[in-house]
Amino acid sequence: MQWETVIGLEIHAQLATQSKIFSGSATTFGAEPNTQASLVDLGMPGTLPVLNAEAVRMACKFGLAIDAEIAGKNIFARKNYFYPDLPKGYQTSQMDHPIVGKGFLDITLEDGTQKRIGITRAHLEEDAGKSLHEDFHGMSGIDLNRAGTPLLEIVSEPDIRSAKEAVAYVKAVHALVRYLGICDGNMAEGSLRCDCNVSVRPKGQAEFGTRAEIKNVNSFRFIEKAINHEVQRQIELIEDGGKVVQETRLYDPNKDETRSMRSKEEANDYRYFPCPDLLPVVIEQRFLDEVRASLPELPVEKRERFQREFSLSAYDADVLAASREMADYFEAVQKVCGDAKLAANWVMGELSSLLNKDNLEIDQSPVSAEHLGGMIQRIKDNTISGKIAKMVFEAMAAGEGSADDIIEKKGLKQVTDSGAIEKMLDEVLAANAEQVEQYRASDEAKRGKMFGFFVGQAMKASKGKANPAQVNQLLKTKLEG
Repeated sequence: MQWETVIGLEIHAQLATQSKIFSGSATTFGAEPNTQASLVDLGMPGTLPVLNAEAVRMACKFGLAIDAEIAGKNIFARKNYFYPDLPKGYQTSQMDHPIVGKGFLDITLEDGTQKRIGITRAHLEEDAGKSLHEDFHGMSGIDLNRAGTPLLEIVSEPDIRSAKEAVAYVKAVHALVRYLGICDGNMAEGSLRCDCNVSVRPKGQAEFGTRAEIKNVNSFRFIEKAINHEVQRQIELIEDGGKVVQETRLYDPNKDETRSMRSKEEANDYRYFPCPDLLPVVIEQRFLDEVRASLPELPVEKRERFQREFSLSAYDADVLAASREMADYFEAVQKVCGDAKLAANWVMGELSSLLNKDNLEIDQSPVSAEHLGGMIQRIKDNTISGKIAKMVFEAMAAGEGSADDIIEKKGLKQVTDSGAIEKMLDEVLAANAEQVEQYRASDEAKRGKMFGFFVGQAMKASKGKANPAQVNQLLKTKLEG
């Protein structure tokens, strides 16, 4: 039997506010345990929550960016459950009246095609604390620093049909929240986490299969692996005569498997009811207009502009616009050198390779956009060749200064004097007289291969400084002579 995968994702984006959603406690990552939890976060008797207006603004930014309806009136509810890292015994969230309604996000698949993924809703809620199981010898430690941190939970429609589509969608959300400046997207620190709802059904069947939810997956690679494992598990289970049960599962990256945590609760199990301590949030059109005016150029718009303005391919534009920092860096390089294609090639090639090797983000790049743009200018005006440029780039990455400083200091200026190149070529041909005779006696096919030998000898003799175009032209003339 052929099977179809059906996936819906719930992404929890930690909002980049300075303080928590209902208190003035700091949200800084990495503080000493339990030093950033106030009486409000702990739900102590007599305390009252006060809604953080900046969290509302950020949620509206996201809603406008996905072309969603923003609820003029949205209501906070209490979601009741008991867990050690939830000191109040309930989580303040939104149920029937979320702040962001239906919207969509377009994703680019591996073959370059676009697919629209529906977004059901996005609602505001507070994060829980964190249970720590290492180093406690059979016990768990509870850190409540994260309790009360504002989250935007983004719930997709079940429109995703493969693990790769799921990763493309999460990457699109990741890029969008970073462009908007509402979440730093640091998955290693838990700023963006994903719950994957996975089910399978026979191809052609309209109704959905029973789904399992994989909780808190925090990397693109693990999302793909967890979904693929869960799909395989469900198919094998059904084909062996078993039934998939609705449950919450955990992905273990060390064993590359999902395992059961608990049976899946329904909404009524949480006994949702409107929070008596918080008034409904009323959002006026004037406020929305202000938020709309503050929106930056979004990833889709930037991709389209890069193709239109710089004549870049769809692939190049997609890679460069994938993060706001990468796009800004590319545009700064392009502005200095005036050549979008060369700028794109260097940013996507040598620079990205350097950053990957040293595990750096682009805003930590040891080569500034100004220095890279200046080096590309020296390629364009024939001061250095592409090969020498790689040496210059390495020196810039090592902190040896600008391209001009390095070219001057190391004597790397390209030789473009035709007389000097001719003289050097005469010496190369004289030293390889036998090969010259073989070349002249050969047919066209063999000559092509042998020509590369002479070019290599010439570049070696000039220590890579001779202008390659001039070398090719003059060498051809002399060999044919």
